[in-house]
Amino acid sequence: MDLYTLAVQIVVGTIILAPVLWLAGRALVGKEKAKFLDAVWIILLGTIIGAVVGSFVGGLVSAILMFIIWLALIKHFFDCGWLMAFAIAIIAVILFVIIAIVLGLLLGIAFILLPVALP
Repeated sequence: MDLYTLAVQIVVGTIILAPVLWLAGRALVGKEKAKFLDAVWIILLGTIIGAVVGSFVGGLVSAILMFIIWLALIKHFFDCGWLMAFAIAIIAVILFVIIAIVLGLLLGIAFILLPVALP
């Protein structure tokens, strides 16, 4: 495990995933339970624990274990049950995919139009 790679994963994950997770949590459990700093902690701890678990355990066992850990982190920080944590995770993934598609389309259009706009 490279510490530089882990640091990049933490920073990028926090910048991109924390707002999405916060929005999903806020929509499902309310603004009193889903704080932005809690979403940052979930991403930070999930990334670090994922790197450690991934370095010791591999394959399907690691994926299942990490899924349970991510749900436990959501459950703990957003003060909800397991089913609600699962729903928050699903909504966060859907939001992330929608945002990624929209950004991809916008960037794709920008790259197509960029040569036309340049002299």
